[in-house]
Amino acid sequence: MTNFLGTAARGILAAALASAITASAAYAQDVVLKFHQFLPAQAPIPSTILVPWMEKIEAESGGRIKFEHYPAMQLGGKPGELIDQVIEGVADVVWTLPGYTPGRFPRTEVIELPFMMTNAEAASRTLYTLGEKYMFDTELKDVKVLAMFTHGPGLIHSKDPIASPADLAGVKLRAPTRVTNNMVTALGATAVGMPVPQVGESLSKGVIDATILPWEVTEAVKSSELVHNHTEFPGAPLYTSAFVIAMNKAVYEGLPDDLRAIIDANSGLEFSAIAGAASEAADGGPRQKAVDLGNNIIELTPEQIAEWKAAAQPTVDSWLADMTAAGIDGQALLDEARALMAQ
Repeated sequence: MTNFLGTAARGILAAALASAITASAAYAQDVVLKFHQFLPAQAPIPSTILVPWMEKIEAESGGRIKFEHYPAMQLGGKPGELIDQVIEGVADVVWTLPGYTPGRFPRTEVIELPFMMTNAEAASRTLYTLGEKYMFDTELKDVKVLAMFTHGPGLIHSKDPIASPADLAGVKLRAPTRVTNNMVTALGATAVGMPVPQVGESLSKGVIDATILPWEVTEAVKSSELVHNHTEFPGAPLYTSAFVIAMNKAVYEGLPDDLRAIIDANSGLEFSAIAGAASEAADGGPRQKAVDLGNNIIELTPEQIAEWKAAAQPTVDSWLADMTAAGIDGQALLDEARALMAQ
């Protein structure tokens, strides 16, 4: 997967450069799009997915589309406010987690259920397919969805070793979303919800003892330097999170037809799958850094994972009950998600 990331990024950038060289300099910028997101520009998802995507669109438009990238919440506000910022026009495009606004986007949570994902490409295809079928005209109707994808396998990073759910007793554990907070609570931890940019400081100050994160973001928050135990679930990832790249609907609809077609050609199911795969591919380097630091990588056995799955089942049951209360057939959605994932 590491080779995929390098090849994909180089290919995207090469295509962008070639198009830029051949594009006419006479084109004026028809539109400037403010892209707002919550991680530093050098973090893997911004640097290997979001920035190359913007550059590719700029090149294919002959310079008529220009992005202004505002990483790390440079336009102000908190990560949980990004979705409203794009609806209200503070930003034209955002990358965020629907789960940062608990309960607002209930169907997206299906992909975040414990032990749901297999790999990020399959999870991203599943999420976007379900989004297009059930969410774009309901809970996501106020934005133009450009992509929905997930990160790679989520795991536990902790001060003390964690090998069984019993080891979580009394542990203050950060989780990103409503579902993952419910999950770590069901597993015995004390859940502390917060966006990822707060993780490093919270670990250093003892606000939390542990966090669940994919490997790719650990360098951005310096978690491998702050805690030295990492619990992996080989072949059965503990969780993932849903991401969305969303555009202001009026801005999208106001684009000239040819520019809107360029946005469309670089969005949708295939881009979502590529983004998910690239996100997971970025796990390798940060994991190796933890190894090089001499950290303790705990790889659970299938028998150990079975214990975790049993302990996490109440999270699934609770989610299904919540969906029923909201008038959503959660079981049907879960069954369809599992079937898509298996494909």
